[in-house]
Amino acid sequence: MRCRHCNHELQHAFLDLGFAPPSNAYLTKDQLTQPEVYFPLRLFVCDCCWLVQTDDYTDADKLFSSDYAYFSSISQSWLEHAANYSSMITDRLGLNSSSFVIEIASNDGYLLKNFVEIGVPCLGIEPTDSTADVAEKSGIPILREFFGEAIGEQLASDGKQADLIIGNNVYAHVPDINDFSAGMKAALKPEGTITLEFPHLMRLIEYTQFDTVYHEHYSYLSLSIVCLLFENVGLRVFDVEELSTHGGSLRVYGCHQNDPRSTSSTVTELIKIEKEQGLNSLEKYLSFQNRANKVKNNLLSFLLEQNEAGKKVVGYGAAAKGNTLLNYAGVKPDLLPFVCDAAPSKQGKFLPGSHIPVLPPAELQTVKPDWVLIFPWNIAGEVIKQHGYIREWGGQFVTAVPELEVQ
Repeated sequence: MRCRHCNHELQHAFLDLGFAPPSNAYLTKDQLTQPEVYFPLRLFVCDCCWLVQTDDYTDADKLFSSDYAYFSSISQSWLEHAANYSSMITDRLGLNSSSFVIEIASNDGYLLKNFVEIGVPCLGIEPTDSTADVAEKSGIPILREFFGEAIGEQLASDGKQADLIIGNNVYAHVPDINDFSAGMKAALKPEGTITLEFPHLMRLIEYTQFDTVYHEHYSYLSLSIVCLLFENVGLRVFDVEELSTHGGSLRVYGCHQNDPRSTSSTVTELIKIEKEQGLNSLEKYLSFQNRANKVKNNLLSFLLEQNEAGKKVVGYGAAAKGNTLLNYAGVKPDLLPFVCDAAPSKQGKFLPGSHIPVLPPAELQTVKPDWVLIFPWNIAGEVIKQHGYIREWGGQFVTAVPELEVQ
């Protein structure tokens, strides 16, 4: 395998999680009796450009299918994050009815609806029919395609270059990241701005967030590699913000290479910090596997101890990160009988690999578990606030990453 950015031969494994099905491939009851497809789930690091990336075994159209079950609007905190961003960027760029905004991977319209409400013309690009249908019902124009250079050039030729291109948690999800970057270059007006949000590789390593590794995430990004990816197609990162979302994310601001806006000192400062943290040396990557194994083993010990003591442990949040953790640990319904989730699209289905049933949150009131294991630890506070009533019968919340912790 060669690096998907610089084509250098990949020789160094960063993380090996064995074999797993796609993390968002939830199963119906009928599918439980059918063969389930597993792929290797391994990460490599390129010792030339330092892009961390998955082993290539499956195509994007097999992962992001028409019945894709992830809907961004389910999380209230994410809706608030999107609304705050929309207000901020509208003021910062002076967007109005003469502007044009494109969001790549617009999902169910969770973000673009804010621009529709204030009269800023927009377009969502979203390949999954399940989420695109919801967005269109909110009055958001949707182009149902996987974005890349060809789509960017088509938009440009149609006179639809953007003042603002938004990509929240999509840059890591594309198999051909160079083609995607070239597409942004083509679709951006000469004076336009790109903002991308993605989990920060430095925080993934720092907090042992190996459960954020799944097949849909083709790349794991530092600011340093994103600057290289942009430069490769004639773009430039001119500013960056550190965010708390998804356990520690970056929001980068990009423009054309010759844009008169100067590059902020925060960009050079954060690149320096990444280098000091060892993101440009193999040692940092090669020691990560043992840390991931410790998290897995601690979770298994906890579940086995509670089972032996006759305590009831259930899960909350049928999140992709939870599926990575459960499949790597080999957890089945005997140790975790069900997982609750607020998304109707997941309720009544079964988690891929583990085949643990997904039930509505109301089941917590019926079963009254001793422990609720929160898989989307990045929104643990939101989950606890919504379901704090479990404490009435002595129930407790627990998370497994970055270490087993009672909340």
